[in-house]
Order: sequence, then C-alpha cells, then structure tokens
Amino acid sequence: MRYPQFYEMYRNAIRNTWTVEEIDFSDDLVDLQRKLLPAERHLINRLVAFFATGDSIVANNLVLNLYQHINTPEARMYLSRQLYEEALHVQFYLTLLDTYIPDQAERAQAFAAIENIPSIRRKGEFCFKWIDSINSLDELRTREDRKQFLLNLICFAACIEGLFFFGAFAYVYFLRSKGLLNGLAAGTNWVFRDESCHMNFAFEVIEQVRREEPDLFDEDLGARVTEMIGEAIECEYGFAEDLLSQGIGGMSLTDMREYLQFVADQRLTTLGLPKIYGSKNPFGFMELQDVQELTNFFERTVSSYQVGVKGEVAFDEEF
Repeated sequence: MRYPQFYEMYRNAIRNTWTVEEIDFSDDLVDLQRKLLPAERHLINRLVAFFATGDSIVANNLVLNLYQHINTPEARMYLSRQLYEEALHVQFYLTLLDTYIPDQAERAQAFAAIENIPSIRRKGEFCFKWIDSINSLDELRTREDRKQFLLNLICFAACIEGLFFFGAFAYVYFLRSKGLLNGLAAGTNWVFRDESCHMNFAFEVIEQVRREEPDLFDEDLGARVTEMIGEAIECEYGFAEDLLSQGIGGMSLTDMREYLQFVADQRLTTLGLPKIYGSKNPFGFMELQDVQELTNFFERTVSSYQVGVKGEVAFDEEF
C-alpha cells in the first residue's frame, strides 16, 4: 500500500456513520413558529438556501474532477466514501427545506438560490471560476495542468468547505447559543465533523503532491492561492451582509469579517503560506464546539455518531 494515510482516513470515515432520520426537528418547528424574530427567520431562510445548493457543487466536483485525477486506490476509497457523505448532507439540507419552508413557491426559490439570490449566486460564480478550470482536462500533462488541479483542490478545501461552510456553521451555533433550533445544530454537528475530515483529506493530498513535486509550489501558485482566498472572504462577507441585513442582536458584520479572516489565516498556514490578517476568533461560542458526543442543556439527546471515533473539533490556534 503506497499511501496508507488515505486508507486510514477511509477507515475513520466508515466509523463516523449517521443518518438524517436520527435528527429530531420537533423543537425547531416550535422555534420557527413562536420564537424566531423576523430577522432570524430571514437569516435561516438564506442559510438553508445556501446549504441546499452548496454541497451539490462539491459533489459534482468530486465526481467530475477530483476522482478523475486522484487515481491512487486508497485515496479513491476515501473519495467514494466522501461522495456518500455529500449525498447525506444534501439529504439533510433537503429535509431542512421541507421542514423549515412549507410554502412550495418559497421552497422552489430557495432551492434555486444560486440563480435568484445575488449573495449566493456570487458564491456560486466564485466556485465555478476556480474549480471549473480543469473540466476540459482529460490528463494532467503539463506543469500548468498540475497547478490548475491544485488550485481546484485548494479552492475546494480551503474556500468552499473550509471557509464558506465554516462561516455558515457559525450562524447555526450562534442560534444554538441562544437556545434555538436544536435539530439544525444536532445535524450540523455531524456535518461539521464530516466536512473537517473532507478538508483534512484534501490538505493531505496537497501535501503529498508537495512531497512528490515540490517545484509546483512556487511564488506564482502562492500568489494565486492568496488571491483566491481574498476573493472567497469578500464573497462570504457579501453573504453575511445579506444574512444580517435586518439586524441580529449579538452578531455584527465586523465580528463576522474578523472571524472569516481568522479562519482564512488558518487555511493559509496549513498550505504553508504566511498569514495575511492576524485576526482573532471573536465568537466565543465557536471555541466551545466539541462535535463528538456533545450534550448540553439545549439538546435532548447525545449527538454522537452511531459508531464514533474519539476526538473533538475546536477552533484553537492550530485549527
């Protein structure tokens, strides 16, 4: 076995099995009808609309791009498992649509968010700019082809799953810190763990490429990655302006920008690039996230996997 680390990632992923049917949305329905303020309802509707489209983009990229060019059997085992998990996430988000947005016309609009909600369309355009670039490549023949592949993978890991989704999770955990939408938070705990594993796998692939072809990681690639992450922050900040446009007590645009910059710095460090922003995490409720076997007074059940691994996801300096 040439790349045993990918096989171990696959085995760990198998241990982390959960199903959408385990999530209890009964408290969420009460919150939606009686507790959420109009500004919070707007935030949730936009968030669910993004969720409903985001993982579909990821799944398409997995099948059409990454699986084609990451051809070691151990890594393809993991990618096959990841595709299952992306489908599970889509099922979770579709269930959120059905549960949270009963109106058929409003639900259809949310499902087509990438076409009719400007802040989400902008994020979609960013994704297609950076990950569609290798759709026409059957083989990675040249050095530039390999760089294009790396940019695709870095966009997927650092920006889509590593920034867009982590920004979205902050809104979920903020609402949970107020005792709202326990079902959404419970499902997000599991998605959070999955997405962290997906991101770590992608970064390990990037590191393996660095070990085998270090000449690809030159100043040109670094500059393009830095440009990409800067664009991702602006897209996600525009999404924050939309979500928070009606005013949410306890969550400001200034804090959200600082949080996004903090996360971006962690991604740059993982990629061996210097930090740009030097920001701190302004959200104390994110530092408390332990997504394995999490029980607190907001939840009725333990949010553990059916078969779990030990460990936690925390927003510390090494995150």
